[in-house]
Amino acid sequence: MSEYVEKEGIIEEYRTHEKDTGSSEVQIALLTARISHLTEHLRTHRKDYHSRHGLIKMASKRRKLLDYLKRNDLKKYQEIVKKLNLRR
Repeated sequence: MSEYVEKEGIIEEYRTHEKDTGSSEVQIALLTARISHLTEHLRTHRKDYHSRHGLIKMASKRRKLLDYLKRNDLKKYQEIVKKLNLRR
């Protein structure tokens, strides 16, 4: 994980209970932070195809987690999409 992503703060904000570090909401929030950081990196380094490949993999993983959340808990899905400002 990149040192530029404030991981503990994100976990603290999106967790559902005290020991929660891996729920869908937390994973989606962490992936969103990494995706936005990598997007900024790619704006300056346009030919960094290895990082672009990683970005695509992260985006698809986030998409799968969002689909899972939408299937199982629509209310939490709507909350996290609104909170993270995701286009859906």
